[in-house]
Amino acid sequence: MVTTLQGNSLASRHKTHATHARDIGWGMIGGLLGMLVVDLLLMGALFAVGLSPLICFSTVGNTVARFFSLLGMDTIGGAPMGVATHYLVGPALGAIFGAAMAHVDAFRAGTLKKHVVLAVLYGEIVSQPLFAMMPLLLKMSASEALVWFVGSLTMHFIWGIVLGVFVSHGLR
Repeated sequence: MVTTLQGNSLASRHKTHATHARDIGWGMIGGLLGMLVVDLLLMGALFAVGLSPLICFSTVGNTVARFFSLLGMDTIGGAPMGVATHYLVGPALGAIFGAAMAHVDAFRAGTLKKHVVLAVLYGEIVSQPLFAMMPLLLKMSASEALVWFVGSLTMHFIWGIVLGVFVSHGLR
């Protein structure tokens, strides 16, 4: 695949597998950094209001354990499962975003603002099934589910910003 450099049709280069791998790597690292930022902010906010800083990890871990139990697999939930899930899913979703940015020329070209908007939209859209699973599987009340959705939307918005900034930097 041939692309132009800096909008000049006379200057072109071939995209190599190394280029795609690099973009996927930027996405993976951006997803990891996004999770770190989100988790630090979330743990700080939870601590500030007098809740356990690990409650979010426990909720995620318990949801994963409940999901696997529906499939007939016994797993242990709690904070360790939640941490593992966060730090597997975040970078994986970041890598997918990086791959999309590598393969779709319309996504590659653009400003930092465009990349951040794309990453935020991506993060919010792909996380919706995950948001919905928790209240359903953990049988949350309506008020608990509302708090969960608002908090999750906010945190994934931040994740998308970090991912978009990082991937945009990598695309230069």
